[in-house]
Amino acid sequence: MTTDPLFGRWTARIDQHLHGILPDPDTAPQGLHQAMRYAVLGNGKRMRPLLVHASGALFGADPARLDAPASAVELIHAYSLVHDDLPAMDDDALRRGRPTTHVAFDEATAILAGDALQALAFALLAQAPMPPALAVECLRVLAGAAGAAGMCGGQALDIDATGRRQALPDLERMHALKTGALIHAAIRMGALCGGAGADDLARLDGFAGALGLAFQVRDDILDIEASSEQLGKTAGKDAAQDKSTFPALLGLEGAKARLEALAIDMHHALAPFGPRAEALSALADLAIRRSH
Repeated sequence: MTTDPLFGRWTARIDQHLHGILPDPDTAPQGLHQAMRYAVLGNGKRMRPLLVHASGALFGADPARLDAPASAVELIHAYSLVHDDLPAMDDDALRRGRPTTHVAFDEATAILAGDALQALAFALLAQAPMPPALAVECLRVLAGAAGAAGMCGGQALDIDATGRRQALPDLERMHALKTGALIHAAIRMGALCGGAGADDLARLDGFAGALGLAFQVRDDILDIEASSEQLGKTAGKDAAQDKSTFPALLGLEGAKARLEALAIDMHHALAPFGPRAEALSALADLAIRRSH
């Protein structure tokens, strides 16, 4: 299987589905609907919905069954970025190479857009064309990953830790929630849609844990080595806000070594699946080699 054309087809399918499920920007309330589309349809990497498709493909899932969970996880991710960029949070003006949603619209509209995207994600899963028990399980997985035991909890820990040095285990736990939980949910939802069993899900949990951490280590490295133009967001923001990062705790070369060790962990976790896991393996490589 050649992964690049496959990823291109999946990305086109994801974007088409997102275009279709987002509200019409010409219907009232236009400002809210326009902000929702602005937040989602920018130049995102679509890593999380791609993981849904790759994990589902590993078990032969019908692509039509993967559309709802793939879009739902991207909507949650997009909402989280809108809220993370707000003045009360990270206070950033640049995202995906253009003004953040609260800058392009206004702060109140951005808050409402994030709220509406989160609600739309769960509505999408609730009415997805899949057996009701599977839909409920996908709802449970995504809700858990998005809430206080996942992404929101990780963001709260991040805020609490700003301005003080964290121990490495605390930093890893924070990012396992803030970044890793949604990646784990994407992989698990795709596998569930393909009928994966308990042993396979456990193997994928190990892969997802390593990938979520690797994704953040790479982000921290890029925050040092890449420009704002390359990243599409403000470079050097972590250092400016005195946040603990993997390079700050391990040194830049130590962070790169940690990234390579995580790459080995990911490939070991996928090894029992053989060539069937080629797409997941390629996404893992993409995540740790990316330049933005």
